[in-house]
Amino acid sequence: METSTIVFSMSVLVVLLGLVGSDPDPLQDYCVADTKKGTRENFYNGVPCINPQNVDISHFATSTLSKAGKIGIVFGFNVTLTSIFNLPGMNTQGLTMARIDIGPNSLVSPHSHPRASEVAILLKGSLLVGFINTSNHLFTQKLRPGDSFVFPKGMIHFLYNTDSKVQALALSGLSSQNPGVQMASPAAFATGPTLPDEISKKLFQINDQDVTRIRTSLGG
Repeated sequence: METSTIVFSMSVLVVLLGLVGSDPDPLQDYCVADTKKGTRENFYNGVPCINPQNVDISHFATSTLSKAGKIGIVFGFNVTLTSIFNLPGMNTQGLTMARIDIGPNSLVSPHSHPRASEVAILLKGSLLVGFINTSNHLFTQKLRPGDSFVFPKGMIHFLYNTDSKVQALALSGLSSQNPGVQMASPAAFATGPTLPDEISKKLFQINDQDVTRIRTSLGG
């Protein structure tokens, strides 16, 4: 039942994302990725295509999002993404799909996607979601199964599982093949090289001990 719900939700998200332009339009029917030539290092606006004569239906299907990912220790969530490596047919189509598993009373911490808008559908559990605009105004909404929410492109946003016992499951669609992600807290305290302590202390009005404690907890 859960798998069929995910498939239906993915179909809805693909339709919605088709109404929002972000990546350059493809110049052919499709460009199934040549994963032998495509790497995360040479990824720009798509990767080279395989010979169209070698394309088959398996290039346009994946079961990647059907299984729950391993929940992380620090924030208690996991994001599973489609990519050209598990769904080669998405190459140059200007979209990414994501399965988001969030543990009880856990948080997908504030982050942004510099190259994509995002629409999320809650499939299971309950979530408090929100984003902050460039005027520092906070928009929040409580979601129940079947509810959807849009995070505008580039805006800092979060998803919080308000249930202390039930794990939440959401499915997201992003309007770019390479949306990018920047997590707010690691960007401040887990950079490489390390952000100078004086900047961190002035920015957050904290002391040396606070800087050290936060960096340690975030793995910085």
